[in-house]
Amino acid sequence: MAYKQRLTFGLIVATRNIFNKKLAEEARPVLLRKMEELGYDYVILESGQTPAGGAIETYADAKACAELFRANREKIDGIIVVLPNFGDEVGVINSINLAELNVPVLVQACDDENDKVDLKSRRDAFCGKLSVCNNLYQYGIPFTDTTLHTYPLDSELFERDVHRFAAVCRVVNGLRKARIGMIGIRPAGFQTVRFSEKLLQDSGITVIPMDMAEMIARAKAIDTGSVAVQAKIAELKSYGKIPSCVSEESVAKQAAFSLAVENWIAANDLDAASIQCWDALEKNYGCTSCVTMSMLGEKLIPCACEADIAGAVSMYALMLATGKSPALLDWNNNFAGDHNKCVCTHCSNYPKSFFQSELEIASLDVLGTVLGQTDTFGAVKGKVAPGPMTYFRISTDDRLGTIKAYTGEGTITDDAYGMAGGIAVTAIPNLQQLMKFMCKNGFEHHVAMVRGQAADIIEEALESYLGWELYRHE
Repeated sequence: MAYKQRLTFGLIVATRNIFNKKLAEEARPVLLRKMEELGYDYVILESGQTPAGGAIETYADAKACAELFRANREKIDGIIVVLPNFGDEVGVINSINLAELNVPVLVQACDDENDKVDLKSRRDAFCGKLSVCNNLYQYGIPFTDTTLHTYPLDSELFERDVHRFAAVCRVVNGLRKARIGMIGIRPAGFQTVRFSEKLLQDSGITVIPMDMAEMIARAKAIDTGSVAVQAKIAELKSYGKIPSCVSEESVAKQAAFSLAVENWIAANDLDAASIQCWDALEKNYGCTSCVTMSMLGEKLIPCACEADIAGAVSMYALMLATGKSPALLDWNNNFAGDHNKCVCTHCSNYPKSFFQSELEIASLDVLGTVLGQTDTFGAVKGKVAPGPMTYFRISTDDRLGTIKAYTGEGTITDDAYGMAGGIAVTAIPNLQQLMKFMCKNGFEHHVAMVRGQAADIIEEALESYLGWELYRHE
C-alpha cells in the first residue's frame, strides 16, 4: 500500500429511542461537513434509509449499514462512530460486526451542556460511550478513543483526532498488507539483522526475495546509452553534488543499477525494500546501493541497508504515520560526556528530505579504503539538519514467538561531529534507560527515524490493532 493521501471512512451516527432523535439528525450534516473540510471521503446511509434520518438504532438499521459497508469494503479505511446522544449500543456493534471490515474504529461522543439537560435536550452520550466501548470490547473489536471522553463534534479537537486516526489507519492497513523486497542476503558478519519471515507473515507482511547476482545481471543487461539510463544519470546529478574525480562510467553504472532495482520494485508492487549493500555489489558490479536507496526513499519507498527487513518494516511504518521519508541509522557513538545524546550515522542511504541540506554523492569511506574508491561510488553524505524526530524499531523475537518494538521521540541537534557519511547527533530523554532496555531485550543496532512527532500514532497502531509488544520510551 503506497501512502494513501485521501482516506475513506465508514460513518455511523447512533441514536436511542428514549432520547431526542433530532440530536442525531442535527449531528449528521455537521459530521459530513467536517469530513469534506478535512479532505476525507465517506460512506454513510442516506438520510431516508432509517427512521432517524440515517442514524443507526435498530437491528434493521444495522443490517442496512453493514450491507453498505461491505459493498464498499475496498474503499473503507476506518470506521468513525459518533454519539450525539446515548446511542444504541446494539445498533452500533451490529453495524460493525456484521460488516466484518477489520479496520480501525474511532468512537466519539458529544458533550452535554449544563443548561440543556431537559428531556428534549439531554444527550447522555458520556454514559452511552461507555456502553458502546463495552460492547466493542466484548466482541473483540479493537478501537481508538478520542482525546477527551466527550466534546463538541464541531471542534478543532475532533479535527485533530480524525487526522490522528487517519494516520493510525494508514499504519495498520499498510502493515497488514505490506510487501517488502529483499535484494541479496544479509552480510555474513551481521547476525544482528536476522529476522523471522514467518512471524512477519503472521501479521500480513510478505517478504519477496531477489538474489543479488540476478539483480547485478539485470543491471549489466541495461544499455547505459539508453534514454532511461540517461534520464537516471540526470536525476542523480540533480539529486546531489558528484565530485569531479568520479568518472561518467561510474555514474552510468550507478544509474543502471538504480534502474534495475526500481523496475523490479515496480514489477512486484513492493512497498519497501532492503538491500545487501556490502560487499557483493561492490566486488561483483562496482558501485554501492546507497544513493539508489536514498532516491527510492525520497519517493516514499523506504529502503534499508544490510538486508535489514525488520528495519525496512520500521521505516515503512514511520512513512505511513507521517507521509515523510524516513531513514535507517546506527545507534553509533556516545557524544562526549553527555549521556542523553548520541551520534546516529550511516554511510548513508538517507533520503534527501531527511537531510534537508545539500548532499554529496561520493565513495564509501570505510569500504572505500578496502575495495577502492571507484567500486564504492554512490554513498550519500551530509549533516542532518536539526529538528524534532521520532525513532522506531521492530524486532522478530523467535525465542518468544512474537514481534516486539520500541518507539519514542527526541531531537536531532545542530552539534558538530567530525565523522563522514550521514551524521545525526541526537538528544533523547533518559537515553541510558533506552539503551539498557535495548541491550536486555536483544534489539538491533539499527533504528528507523523520521522527522516530526509520531510516537502516539505508532503506539496506537501497534497496541490497539496489531497486537505487537511495544515499549514507549519517555
